Amino acid sequence: MVSKKVKIKNRAGIHCRPSSCIMLKASEFPRCEFKISCANGESDLSSILSLISLGLQWGNEATISACGENEAAACETMAGLLEFEFDFPQK
Repeated sequence: MVSKKVKIKNRAGIHCRPSSCIMLKASEFPRCEFKISCANGESDLSSILSLISLGLQWGNEATISACGENEAAACETMAGLLEFEFDFPQK
């Protein structure tokens, strides 16, 4: 298992659109299981509603964990999405 701490950088938090992108990317790693934990609880990344229910807002810290095939690369990929600014990308 590999874990990485992330800081949410999307100004509107992790709402429907970012959650959808995160879930779709997680599905590209079918032999890897992902968990995200924060002060509000823990969730897996296979459900948009589970991710949204964490209420991740701009500046919140979370830990993403990956376990399975290519877990190091998978964890880095997912961490990058959680730290991506979906709504107001920098130019």
